Amino acid sequence: MLYSPLEQFEIVPIFSTLLGSKFAFTNSSLFLFLTIFILACFFYMTTYESTLAPNRWQSLSEMMYEFVQGMLHEALGDKGSRFFPFVFTTFAFIFFANILGMVPYTFTVTSHIIFTFGLGMTTFVGLNIIGLKRHGLHFFSLFLPPGAPLALAPLLVPIELISYVFRVVALAVRLFANMMAGHTLLKILATFAWKMIAAGGIFYIIQLFPMIVIIAITGLELAIAFLQAYVWTTLVCLYLSDAINLH
Repeated sequence: MLYSPLEQFEIVPIFSTLLGSKFAFTNSSLFLFLTIFILACFFYMTTYESTLAPNRWQSLSEMMYEFVQGMLHEALGDKGSRFFPFVFTTFAFIFFANILGMVPYTFTVTSHIIFTFGLGMTTFVGLNIIGLKRHGLHFFSLFLPPGAPLALAPLLVPIELISYVFRVVALAVRLFANMMAGHTLLKILATFAWKMIAAGGIFYIIQLFPMIVIIAITGLELAIAFLQAYVWTTLVCLYLSDAINLH
């Protein structure tokens, strides 16, 4: 029986609603709720009965808080404080979703482009609303680089507009591709090692090589889980800076 390494990304309905099979609660929905639940429990437990001198668990929350606050302050200065809850929640959610996907027999919600695109589009629309609310129609000056001759506007504006819209694609594809590629590679190597063990004989020794590679890639994937949350948050901070400060 042949198994595809992409089988782990299949969305499977757990049960259907009363409205019919088109409205189903899937494994993707389950792990979305589970990520939110774990996230809420983590911050509740690490900040419960918090003290002035933080304990080890409290330090984890404060380190994450200061890390995101530093990124936001670097991009926006004091203007970014009002947007901290959104940026911090986004970073924490993506990070926890990526880490949860590393647990065997779980589902990685960030490995589906429909989810990352939806999250990116929601963020993109929100940033545009902030920019329009703050600058009005002057917000559209973002599409004409400062100091550019007005005669070049018919050429520069479409280029800048396409580049601006593709920010959604940059956010969505980067996260989706990295998580999907890493998990697929792990599955291929794990299957390869298992078949060697099943074959027996000299393959008991040979399979040690793919096993070592799996351990190394697992460590790399844990680093990528953090790195992708960091990159997403950094880009959101930069896009937010553009929406507030324009050029």
